[in-house]
Amino acid sequence: MEKDMFDKIHQREKLQLVYVLWTLIMGAVAGKSSDEVEAIVCQENEMKDGEMRVVEIGDVGRALLIREGKEFHAIGTECSHYKAPLIKGALCEGRVRCPWHGACFNIKTGDIEDFPGLDGIPKYKVEVNDGQVKVRGNRAMLKAGRLPGVSPCAAVKPHATYLIIGGGGAAATCVEALRKEGFNGRIIMTTKEDCRPYDRPKLSKAMESSAESLALRKPDTYKQLRVEVWTNMEATAIDTAAKNVSFADGSNVHYDKVMLATGGRPQVLNIPGADLKNIFYLRTPADGNAISKSCRGKSAVVIGTSFIGLEVAAFMVGKASSITVVGRSEVPLKNVLGEKIGMVIRNHLEDKGVKFVFANPPAEFIGKNGALSHVKLSDGSQLPADICVLGVGVTPNTDYLKGSGVELLSSGHVIVNKQMKSSSNDVYAAGDIVQFPLFMAEDQLCNIQHWQMAGMHGSVAGSNMAGKSVDIHSVPFFWTAIAGKNLRFAGHNAGYDDIIIDGDLDAYKFIAFYTKRDSMGWVERLVSKMSVL
Repeated sequence: MEKDMFDKIHQREKLQLVYVLWTLIMGAVAGKSSDEVEAIVCQENEMKDGEMRVVEIGDVGRALLIREGKEFHAIGTECSHYKAPLIKGALCEGRVRCPWHGACFNIKTGDIEDFPGLDGIPKYKVEVNDGQVKVRGNRAMLKAGRLPGVSPCAAVKPHATYLIIGGGGAAATCVEALRKEGFNGRIIMTTKEDCRPYDRPKLSKAMESSAESLALRKPDTYKQLRVEVWTNMEATAIDTAAKNVSFADGSNVHYDKVMLATGGRPQVLNIPGADLKNIFYLRTPADGNAISKSCRGKSAVVIGTSFIGLEVAAFMVGKASSITVVGRSEVPLKNVLGEKIGMVIRNHLEDKGVKFVFANPPAEFIGKNGALSHVKLSDGSQLPADICVLGVGVTPNTDYLKGSGVELLSSGHVIVNKQMKSSSNDVYAAGDIVQFPLFMAEDQLCNIQHWQMAGMHGSVAGSNMAGKSVDIHSVPFFWTAIAGKNLRFAGHNAGYDDIIIDGDLDAYKFIAFYTKRDSMGWVERLVSKMSVL
């Protein structure tokens, strides 16, 4: 009896083994491995040209199915930046634009082609047979909905040292572009801050965030890429003839090629009392943490109606006991957005309890026991102020370039060409410190202080440093969030003749077209599709 039972079990196991082997063989014949899953997701004639839809791939995951012309493509459903649903984005000429911040993905490869964000998105196989559309993908990738991470650099050869000065968005994309394009030499990234690259736009929107929580990459990512990240290293001089950079700690680094991405620093308001405690400039996560902690239940004054100033004021809503914003014009951002949109922003903040003071600049900070107590205005009036945050402009961090031979404008900005090369041999520059030829401005030199553009600058610089020939060709894209309302715009506004507004301003559901000489300059709200110009 027992022998018969074991024979039956053994026979069943053999049949199961045969079935498994047969499944693997048939899967291989069909071009499908055991790690893949597939599903028929629709009929070919169901989708129109230019249509996108989210489809289920069995019970494993989802894909964004796209029809462009006669071709079908399937990619990940979420943007790699903040996980925005790409189904709500814009499809144009083989690319999908993120609906939130304008990141661009190639629908044939999943590669990221414009920033923000650092990673591409999954790409799945599509087959069309007998009118049926089948999508096949890696099981683990479908389940995760994202790519596994960067490709590690196998080994570093000491044939060349490429130095990246700066630790912002441009520096982050530069080092990754270098490795992606095959550079296997030594890469050193130096930053005067005490942390690796982080998501800088969040500073003014989530000031309680730590540098670690804002980090663009995990620490082991740079180890995998074999990128040396040197923190607390401030460049003080560069000798372009000797290819040598000096740092504040007395050390020197020889480079074969260097990329400058040192960003900007807040302009300081030099009036009496400027050295009192609780007067802040927002530049680092530590600054944001200090502001967040100090404003709770206190009287706060914000000087400046730039995007940074308004975002800081919005952050303090519900935290500070009172918030007063001091600005030059009665309409915030009038020169940038126009009077109507500027007033919408002002009204929205006033509805949240924020007060505005205009045409009455600060004349003195008044303190008590070494700490701020009031801000005295030019007319002699005083604003109660336990804390003051200043956002009165930015100066490029390029003092270390004086006498280096790198061509600078009187503003301190570095002049670069379309490949992000400076006037000096093997010296590249990117981000807020540069003026570069903007294609949509007829190649006029422009300074675009946008996170998206910094990422593109760094990527282009890295590709060219690695031996490629890539020109900068990107439409500026900027976004802001103010007390729960989001504004997005694409393009370059160097002055306009008229603004055409369609929609409801008060409801924040509108598009604004800024026109000049019969051409649209840039677009406000719901503008992702415009950024494919």
